[in-house]
Order: sequence, then C-alpha cells, then structure tokens
Amino acid sequence: MKLHLLDFLLIAAYLLTTVGIGLYYRKKASQNKDSYLLGGKTLPWYKLGLSDASDMFDISGTMWMVSLCFVYGMKSIWIPWLWPVFNQVFLMMYLSRWLRRSNASTGAEWLATRFGQRGPGVTASHQVVIAFALLSCLGFLAYGFVGLGKFMEIFIPWSLVKPYVPFAVAPQYVPHLYGIVFTLFATFYSILGGMHSIVLGDIIKYAVMTVACVAIATIAYLRLRGHELAVPAGWFNPFFGWRLGLDWSRLIPAVNSKIAADGYSLFGIFFMMMAFKGVFASLAGPAPNYDMQKILSTRSPIDASKMSGFVSIILLPIRYALIVGLTILGLLYYHQLNLKAPDGSIDFERILPLTINNFLPTGLVGLVLTGLLGAFMGTFSGTVNAAQAYVVNDIYIKYINPHASTRRIISMNYLVGVGVVTLGVALGFLAKDVNTVLQFIVSALYGGYIAANVLKWHWWRFNATGFFWGMAVGIAAAMVLGAFAPASQLLYWFPVLFGVSLAGSVAGTYLAPPTEPAVLQHFYRTVRPWGFWGPVLAQVQAQEPGFQSNRNFGRNMLNVALGIVAQLALTILPMYLLLRQHGPLAITVALLVVVGFILKKTWWNRLADD
Repeated sequence: MKLHLLDFLLIAAYLLTTVGIGLYYRKKASQNKDSYLLGGKTLPWYKLGLSDASDMFDISGTMWMVSLCFVYGMKSIWIPWLWPVFNQVFLMMYLSRWLRRSNASTGAEWLATRFGQRGPGVTASHQVVIAFALLSCLGFLAYGFVGLGKFMEIFIPWSLVKPYVPFAVAPQYVPHLYGIVFTLFATFYSILGGMHSIVLGDIIKYAVMTVACVAIATIAYLRLRGHELAVPAGWFNPFFGWRLGLDWSRLIPAVNSKIAADGYSLFGIFFMMMAFKGVFASLAGPAPNYDMQKILSTRSPIDASKMSGFVSIILLPIRYALIVGLTILGLLYYHQLNLKAPDGSIDFERILPLTINNFLPTGLVGLVLTGLLGAFMGTFSGTVNAAQAYVVNDIYIKYINPHASTRRIISMNYLVGVGVVTLGVALGFLAKDVNTVLQFIVSALYGGYIAANVLKWHWWRFNATGFFWGMAVGIAAAMVLGAFAPASQLLYWFPVLFGVSLAGSVAGTYLAPPTEPAVLQHFYRTVRPWGFWGPVLAQVQAQEPGFQSNRNFGRNMLNVALGIVAQLALTILPMYLLLRQHGPLAITVALLVVVGFILKKTWWNRLADD
C-alpha cells in the first residue's frame, strides 16, 4: 500500500467536507420540493454545467476508458459513442431548450405537457417512464458501486484491514465492502442537502480533479521524453477500416484476447451500429437521470442549452488528459503492474488504480484519490437525486398523498434515498464487472427506450397509449435479452430491440384516439418542435394566423454535425499533446478554432431564435 499520512488526510478532509455540505444545505433544501430536487431553479447555468460534467467524470467510466485507450489507442475516442457521448451535442443545439420549456420537475411530469393529464394510456405512460427511470438509475448505481470497490481494493489491501473486521468476507466480495463504506458518505450529503449540496460538492470535486489531471498529464509527458511506447502499428491513428487492424501478439498477447472478448475486431461494423444507435438515442432526448434533472434545474431554456454545451468543453480535455496520462504510464511500466484478477485472468480495468498506486508521488496519490472518490460520490448522488424525484414526485405525491406537507415530502425523500441506495448496492453484488453493467445499460435497456421517445418529439399522432406500449415492449425485450445474450453482443441486437419497440409504439398509437387537440396545440406552441406536426400547425394557425412553424431543422442538424466534430477534437487534443504528435495537434487546434467561429454565428448568436 502506497498511501501515506498526507494522502489519508486529503481523503479524510474531502469526506468530512461532503458531510459539512450536506448539513449546511439541509435547511435550504427542505424549504420545498423544487428547492430539494431542482435547487429552486435558481442556479446559474455554468454551475449546473460544472456539476453535470463532474457527474460524468466517474471512477467506473474512467477505469473503462483508460483500459480502452491502452488497448485501442487513438481509436478509443470512438468507443464512448456507445453512450452515445455526442447526445450532449444534440442537447446543446436544440433539445435542452425543448425540454426546459415544459417547466416540469421530472421526465414523467414532462409527459403531461405532451399527452395531457387524462385520457387513454396517460396513467400507463406515466408509470412506464417511472419504471424505466428507476431501472436505469439502479443500473448506474450498481455500475458506480462496482467500479469504486475494485478501485479502492488496490490502495487498501484486504490483508491490512481484515484483522479489524469482526466478520468473514469472501475474497470476491471485498470490493463490495469497500464500496458500501464510501457509498455511505455519498448517501449522507446527497440525501440531506438535495440539489444544492450536490452542485457545490461537484464543483469542489471538479477543482480537485483538474489539479490532479494536470499533474498526472505533466508527469506522463515528462516520463515519455526519450522513450517510445511499445504499441502495435496503427495505435496512433484514430481512423480505421472494416477491421480494427491492431495486432498485439508480439507485445502483449493478452490484449488480443481482450479485443476479441469486447467484440470490436470488425470495427467498421461496430462503428456503424454505434452511430445508428447513437443518432436515434440522441434524437430521443436525455434519459430520465441526473442529466435530465440538471437541464430541468436551469433558469431558462437558453440557459439549458448553454449548460449542455459547457459540459463537453470543461469535461473532455481534462478527463482525457488524465486518461492518456495514465495510459502512457501504464504502457511504459506495464511489466511492473500486476493486472491479474483473483480468477487469474488479465483485468485491464485495473490499469488506472495500479498506475496511480505505483508511479505517483505521495500527496498526488491522495489528491487523485480524493478527486476520483468525489467523482464517484458526485455521480452516485446525482443518480440518487434523480431516483428520489421520480419516486417522491411521480408516485408518492401524484398517487398516494397529493396534499403532503413540505415536511412529509422531505422525509419521504430521505426514506426513498436510503431505499434506492440499498437496492443499487444489492445489484452491484450481482454484477460481474464494470463493462457488463455498462453494456446492459447502453445497449439493452436504452435500446427499448429510444423508439417511443423519438416519436414523442416528432410525430403529432403519437399518443400516450403508443408511448406505453413502445416503452413496455422495448423494456421487456431488453430485460430478456440482457439475461441471455453475452454483453459483447448486446449492441448488435439493437436494431431488433428498436424494431420491436417501434412496432409496439405504432400499434399502440392506433389502438387509441389522438391526444386532445388543446393539449397538442399547447405543446406545439410552447416547445416548438420540428417534425411531422402538419395537422396541429394548421389548428394553431387557424387561431393565430401569424404563427410560424419551427424551420430550423437544417440549421440544427448543421450545428449538430459541427458540434460532433468539435467534441471529437476536444477529446483527441490532449492525446496528441501528451503523445507529442505535433502535426496532428496543430490541425486539431485549427479545426477547433474554425468550428468554434462558425458555431458562434450559427448557434450562440441565435439561441433566442428557436
């Protein structure tokens, strides 16, 4: 164990600070429901953007991305399209504004603006989106929990802790025990202080992580001087053909087994499936999790767009400086690392913690651990907050106690928070590894979500019954597939999931009459979406002859394309910088300047036009 007194003091100071934040904001958060769940919709967009970026800077995802960078090199920039990461670009360009115009508190509450408060399928559509939200939140809690436990086990060996634990723990559950301990701190401050404490905690964590990332990047940059990385041909090239084209057999043969297990050997097909899924997932809008809650917490629709754009700018360069820095150290000192898992296999997700533990100086280790612990706690607390919002706002207040006092609502938030954390931890015990949970969330569960949520924005005839059946059939198919299909194959089943869900959506839509005209007209006037809204537009123009439809589809799509290019450039820029690829670095910087100049005119200056 490399942790020294200074490292422990830094970690302890951060944990105590989170407790203090929760206690400090307890009174303010308990003023009313909106103050607890949405920060009263008074927080500036840049603070919410920092918080949202911090929530995405999690331990599990960073461990996974370091392992990707190690194995796939520059080509690893494409693999996070599994989420897809470029959904932030769609949000930035127009979808965040559409969503925020509803003035809702949760995604389930938003449905009332689209389908109304009564009518066929309205209650069922409300309930199915709550079910999806809770499933995805619990999945993300398990995902974070698994990564945290594996991470901390490296730094605090069980052999040193075991004599002080009064009960026996099987070796495979040691990471879970560590996860429970640190989860308690995240639970405390997020449940007590609500959105206010979550945002402040995230800002502090982002500041710590920025210092840590820059320090690690500097160390890696200096240690690489005079050395060449032992990587296969094509590792420095972000572009690819039908096949991946990376052969590690002469260097680290186990990496080829990792590539085969991931299912990425036919990279061209994998990329097309990611892009196909990613575009539809982005058109569907944000899933009901912490990202959506941050958008709904902004002061205005314009602020919502600014917040979503700010996330990529402040997240990607800093995060990838850490990722490529740790990758460089891992490659330089690979033979000094012990990547063997307890079952004897090579676990590439251990590269991040082992590199930190072996090659960073005292103090910096504590700083990095503090930042990554904060990353876990930020993601965890944001997800807990989203789950609380759905259970308390959309189940307890709507169906059980509509006249609940503020005190009773806050008490229910506390109770639900504890329950959600307990379930998330229990699911974490069942997960094999980070990638297994990730693949289920992004490839299976979200595959059942997308079709209905694309149609709700773009097709006037789509109704609550169609939404219910599309979601219900899609989620059921995803659960069956997740239980039987290997994790590496889930992405390739997406077209089937999408088709099943689309069929359920269309069939369900024609089983019931259209949504009430008054509801559709109000939605169309307020949200102003583009798509297939001809009959509703005619009704609105009959009442308001001067009303104009949203004709910004072309500009929005141009901005999306430019935004994806800029996002990729922000991702690869720190990689080129630290790997001393000066020619590509200059091209990347020039590309960013040109795209930024265009977006200033086509997006920023026209935020009020859409």
